[in-house]
Amino acid sequence: MTLYSRLLHLLAGWGSVGLVYFSSDLLQGQGVLLPETAIDRAIPYSDSAIWLYLSFFILIPYTYLAADAARVRWLARAMALSAVLCGVVFLLYPTTLAYPPVGEGNAWSTQALRMLQAADSTQNCLPSLHGALTLLCAWALCDKRHLVRSALALVLGVAICYAIIALRRHVSIDLAAGLFVGIAGGMLAKMQVSLAARRAVSIKTAP
Repeated sequence: MTLYSRLLHLLAGWGSVGLVYFSSDLLQGQGVLLPETAIDRAIPYSDSAIWLYLSFFILIPYTYLAADAARVRWLARAMALSAVLCGVVFLLYPTTLAYPPVGEGNAWSTQALRMLQAADSTQNCLPSLHGALTLLCAWALCDKRHLVRSALALVLGVAICYAIIALRRHVSIDLAAGLFVGIAGGMLAKMQVSLAARRAVSIKTAP
C-alpha cells in the first residue's frame, strides 16, 4: 500500500469521526450530566495527564502509516462505523460532565489543557470516541510478527485510557461505552471486509 493510499484511508476514517463529532455537537440538545463513579474518584485528577491524552493524536496517524495494508482498510471502516454508532447516541442522548476548573498557573500542561477545553465540545461524552479509537488503533497494531510494537501499543492504549479519566474528559461509564463501541465497530468492519471478499470470489468463479 502506497503512502498516498494510507493517507486517504486516514482521511476517510479519522475525517468521518471529526465530521460526526462536531456536527452532532451543533445539532444535539442540552446534555444530561453524568455522575462520577467510585472508579473515577479512585483516579486523582491531574493536569499533567494532558500529555498522555494528546498522544492519541500521534497514535492514530502512526497506526495508519505502520499497520499492515489489510488492517489499514479495516481500521478506516471500523473508525467510520464507530463514529456513526457514537453519533446516534450523541443525538439521542447528549451528555456532559462537571468539568474540574483548570488551574491558574502557567505550566505547559495547564496551558495545553486550556487550549483543549477551548476547542473541544463540552458534550458528546457518552460513549467516549477517544476510547473507541484508541482501542481500534491498538487492535490494528497488535501482530504476532511485531511483538515489541504490539506490547507498546497495548501499554500506550491503557495509558491513554487512564489519562482520559485522570484528566476528567470522560468518566468511567463513558470510557466503558466507548471501548464497547470500538469492539462493535471493529467486528462490523471485519464482517464487511469478509462479505466483500466472498463477493469478489463469487464474481471471479461465476461462469
